[in-house]
Amino acid sequence: MKDRGGWDPTSHARPAWWPENRPWPPPRRWRGRPGPLGLVWRLGCLTLIFLFILSGVVGIASRGAVHFPLPVFVGAFVLFLLLAAAVQGLRGVAVPVDEIIDAAGKIERGDYSARIQEGGPRQLRSVARAFNSMSARLRSTDERRRDFLADVVHELRTPLAVIRAQAEAIQDGVHPADEEHLAPIIDATRALEVLVEDLRALALTDTGSLTLHREPVDVVELVRDSVAQFDAQAEGAAVTLLVASPDALPPADIDPARIRGAMVNVIANALRHTPSGGKVTVSASEVGDKVAIEVADTGEGISAELLPHVFERFVRGPSSRGSGLGLAIAHDIVIAHGGEIDVKSTVGLGTTVRMALPIAK
Repeated sequence: MKDRGGWDPTSHARPAWWPENRPWPPPRRWRGRPGPLGLVWRLGCLTLIFLFILSGVVGIASRGAVHFPLPVFVGAFVLFLLLAAAVQGLRGVAVPVDEIIDAAGKIERGDYSARIQEGGPRQLRSVARAFNSMSARLRSTDERRRDFLADVVHELRTPLAVIRAQAEAIQDGVHPADEEHLAPIIDATRALEVLVEDLRALALTDTGSLTLHREPVDVVELVRDSVAQFDAQAEGAAVTLLVASPDALPPADIDPARIRGAMVNVIANALRHTPSGGKVTVSASEVGDKVAIEVADTGEGISAELLPHVFERFVRGPSSRGSGLGLAIAHDIVIAHGGEIDVKSTVGLGTTVRMALPIAK
């Protein structure tokens, strides 16, 4: 059945005559189970009925038809005061609760800027503070998600553009399909593989699905194996790469593959930011109940503004050529092991990244 305007009331579609500045469907605040304001309204009606009856009784008594002792009037007056106090108290509760309901509806519709005033009784003020804190976290998470997607798209665009340009040039006959012109395609493909693996590691840590195969590991041997992977790269960049550690350390309770990946990210980052003639030193030592691995370079250093954010995703300095994920992944892996990671840096002097891992018991 349709009305004269052609709108079917049984459908959920927005009618053409409904104002644009009002939400559809309209809020159903007063339907179904009564809310706090509805309860106040009912108590108010009961109070008025009680006052009406009381006034009638007083009127009858004043004409001498019925004699009421003084305690009856005192009790009636006290009852009236109690009802008035109850109505006032419920009104003070109802208004904040109504604001919370409205704000929760905005959150449900994706408006994470909704906030409520911290008023009313102490318990409701606590609820309001918790709600505002939750809303702020949801908004921050949504903003980080949007920024993360934008950064991923940006990182994917560059290698894909290189692959497409080189492949089209070879297809059109501009370049021959030789090793020189296929090398950029291979390099871009490797960059995509590294990026995809980094994103996978971040996704696992975010969801708590990062599986650790922990075992007692000789940290000195692990450090030497990890550093050996960069010997050729350091030699090509004219950077001195050293290992400094004692002959033996207590074994660490770690997943060797994951920690090796974290060290590789940190060492690669150090080599990337150390100029020719510089030095990168990887050391291991025992500190309390942990084994510490330090990667120190004599590179360009990190500015004071950027330093507090180095473990965030896609954070890069002006001269960085990496994806901005290496230190973020190392941070998540170390924290997943119950360890600690920190960074110290001075512009023009170098940077030191320290990872502390639990000792096997």
